[in-house]
Amino acid sequence: MYSGSSDGESHEAAQRRIPPASSMLWVRNLRRFIGSGAGLGSEALMELETKRILLDIFKEKQQKSAEGGTIPSFYKKKPEEGSISHRVQRLAKYRFLKKQSDLLLNADDLDAMWVCLRENCVIDDATGAEKMNYEDFCHIASVCTEQIGPKCRRFFSPSNFMKFEKDESGRIAILPFYLYVMRTVSLTQARIDMSELDEDSDGFLQPHEMEAYIRGLIPNLAQLRDMPAAFIQMYCRIAAHKFFFFCDPHRRGKACIKKVLLSNCLQELMELHQESEEEVTDSEQAENWFSLTSAQRICDMFLALDKDSNGTLSKQELGEYADGTLTGIFIERVYDEHVRRGKGGGGNTREMDFESFLDFVLALENKDTPEGLTYLFRCLDLSGRGFLITPDIHTLFRDVHQKWIEGGNYELCIEDVRDESRDMVKPADPLRITLADLLACKQGGTVASMLIDVRGFWAHDNRENLLQEEEEPEEE
Repeated sequence: MYSGSSDGESHEAAQRRIPPASSMLWVRNLRRFIGSGAGLGSEALMELETKRILLDIFKEKQQKSAEGGTIPSFYKKKPEEGSISHRVQRLAKYRFLKKQSDLLLNADDLDAMWVCLRENCVIDDATGAEKMNYEDFCHIASVCTEQIGPKCRRFFSPSNFMKFEKDESGRIAILPFYLYVMRTVSLTQARIDMSELDEDSDGFLQPHEMEAYIRGLIPNLAQLRDMPAAFIQMYCRIAAHKFFFFCDPHRRGKACIKKVLLSNCLQELMELHQESEEEVTDSEQAENWFSLTSAQRICDMFLALDKDSNGTLSKQELGEYADGTLTGIFIERVYDEHVRRGKGGGGNTREMDFESFLDFVLALENKDTPEGLTYLFRCLDLSGRGFLITPDIHTLFRDVHQKWIEGGNYELCIEDVRDESRDMVKPADPLRITLADLLACKQGGTVASMLIDVRGFWAHDNRENLLQEEEEPEEE
C-alpha cells in the first residue's frame, strides 16, 4: 500500500513537470516555421504552391459556375504571353510534336520499304504489275519492322490492306500501297510543321503563319528554288491567299489546319516538287496558282491595271481586266459586295486593294467551285434577296448583249438567253434561281460567265466549234 501511494504521487509530479506540447515554445516556433513554408525544400515549396494555385482556380470556377447558373461556358481566355501556363502549354506542344515527328518515316525509311515491297512481291502474268497477297503483306511487314523499326508497323494493318482494290486472287498492287504510305507521311509532316507555327495552338493558321509555312517550303520545291529573293515575300502573300479563299469561306482571318490539309490547294502546291522542267509545260505552270509563272502574272496584271500607281484599283481601272470583256454592272456589284469602303472620304475611297484583287481573280478563275460561285452569286444577286428572278437575269444580260453587238456579232434575243439559262440550271422553284440551284446543276460557272462576261457568252455560244477544234489535234 505504501509503495502504491508513492507511485501515484510520482506520476502526478511528472505530469506537473512536463507541460503540454502546444504550450512549448520550440513546438510553436517549429509549427510557425513549417506553416510559412520557409523550412521546406524547393520541391516541397513547388508542390505547396501548385496546390494553392489549383485550389484558387477551383474556387474561382465554382464561383463563376454559381454566378452563371446553367449557361455553359463558350469562351476560354488564352494564357497570357510569358505566363507559367503559356510556357507549360508551349513545352507540352513541343514535346508532343517532337514525339510525333520521331514516329515518322524519313526518306531512307521510305526507300527501304520500297525495296522490301519489290523484293517480296509477285508479278502478275497478265498485266505485269507487282502485287502481293495478304500473306506477302504480313511477311513484308515483318521484314520492314526488322530493317526500319516498329514505326512502320502501323501501315501494315489488316484494315489498310482492305482499303485497296484486289484482283481475283485477292492481291493488291504494291505501287498504290506505297503511294498511300508516302502521302500519309507527307500529310503528317505538313500537319506537324503547321502546328509548330500555330502560335496560340487553336488548330487554325493566321495569314502570317501560313506565309511562314510556305516560305519554309520554298527551298524544298524544285520549281521555286531559284526564285529571286526580292520576290519571296510577295509570292508567299499570293500563295497563302488561295488557302484562305478556299479554307476560310467566312473570312474570319484564320484557316483550319485540318481543312488546309484536305484541300486541293496543298496538293497543287506540292506538285511543284517535280524536278525536271521538261515534265511541266508552260500552260500547266500558268494554270497552277502556286507556280512562279502564275504569281508573276498576277503581279504584272495588277501593276498594268493600276494606271495611277497608287496601289489600288478604281472601277474604271478594273474594267480593263480581261481586255474589258466584263460588264459594267458586274464591276459595280463587285465593289458593292467585296470591296471595303475607305475610312476617309479621300482618294482611295471605294478602291480595290491587292488582297481584294486576289479574291476577284481567284473567283473568276475558279467559277465552278463552291467558293468561286458563292463570290459571284453575291454580285449577281442585285437586290440581296438570296435568289435571282427574271428581271435580275434581264438586267445582267443587257450589258452583255450591248458588248456583243458592239463586237459586230449577230442580233440576240434576251428572252431566249434567259430561258436557256433557266433550262441549264433547272431550279427547284421555276421563278427563282438560288445559289444551291447553281451548285447542283454543275453548270453554275457557265451560267455566271454568260451573265457577266461577253467572252464567256461567246465561248458558250460557240461551244460545239471549240470542242471540235480541241478534238482535231488529238486525231492527228
